[in-house]
Amino acid sequence: MKAEIRYHHTLLDIEFPDTSRIYCSSHKSPAAVKSELVLQAIRNPICSESLVDSIKKKPRSNVMIAVSDITRPIPYRTFLPALLSEIESTGIDRKHITLLIAAGMHRPSTKEERAFMFGDEITGRYKILDHDAEGDMVTLSGTSYSGAPAKLNRDFAKADYKIVIGLVEPHFMAGFSGGRKTLCPGLSSMETIKHFHGYEFLSHPKAGIALLEGNPCHEEALSVARLACVDFSLQLVVNHEKRIVRAFGGDLFGTHTLACDYVKGKACPVVEAEADVVVTGCGGYPLDATFYQCTKALVTALPCVRKGGLGVKIMETGLERIAGELQKTVDDLARKQCSFAVIPEGPYCAPLSKGLG
Repeated sequence: MKAEIRYHHTLLDIEFPDTSRIYCSSHKSPAAVKSELVLQAIRNPICSESLVDSIKKKPRSNVMIAVSDITRPIPYRTFLPALLSEIESTGIDRKHITLLIAAGMHRPSTKEERAFMFGDEITGRYKILDHDAEGDMVTLSGTSYSGAPAKLNRDFAKADYKIVIGLVEPHFMAGFSGGRKTLCPGLSSMETIKHFHGYEFLSHPKAGIALLEGNPCHEEALSVARLACVDFSLQLVVNHEKRIVRAFGGDLFGTHTLACDYVKGKACPVVEAEADVVVTGCGGYPLDATFYQCTKALVTALPCVRKGGLGVKIMETGLERIAGELQKTVDDLARKQCSFAVIPEGPYCAPLSKGLG
């Protein structure tokens, strides 16, 4: 059987034994174009007023929109113009609208990355900032789930109107990405992030894929987000083609909960049987451009591999003959009677052990 695995900007067609198990998400094709899905979400929100009605209550606002960096495959350029137009329809001048890249501890974005993510129209007309975890912070009133001080980006904390845009997918530490993670670690201080990414949290048995209740990473981020007083949230779900399949607008916590429930039902199939060899994609560009991001795909494959087995992740290496080398490796292992599991969409698809499915 053949599996298509995304590799940077292309697809690898790899033949596997017919007995292989292939795990994929079950997302349906989008019901509308990306901008329409987003407009529907912000005009018919969850547990809140529409975005326009909400902003009109603060007519002289400066609007801060927290977005992700290049490591999250959100197709901003396909829907941001419509979202920004909706905001400006309330009378807000574009000079009072800022896109704040929630980079956590990541490096600042480059000019090329901004153009790739947002398009020239947006980068040329709107103010765009990168969060600096060692920059100017505000200590929020209250403490986090763990009792630690919560320090957040000053520009965001002091904004009149705060919008958060997140991508919800299975996450190997926090259960699911998106939502509260835009605030913590996305817009948090170095001190707060180090605590969030510390051994005490990451070694916890509940810090894993599709686990929220009792997960200290989730609880810590959630508690910081509650202190941040976000006005509106847009949580997105994309498929392996990086196309938006669902959009949830409204209250930060309600939108994220619904998005997580949806993703668990569509992108977390139950593992049928452990295999000797598990081959997983890393999602293609930009997900497979850094070693750390590729680690997420390998971790999501762990429930599929039997003890003593082999996990193979397909990340961008610059090698021109990667398809031939991978096919040769698969053929050699197949001749040794190894069983295979394949996750072409990793990390968009995260198989779960039977007890968690």
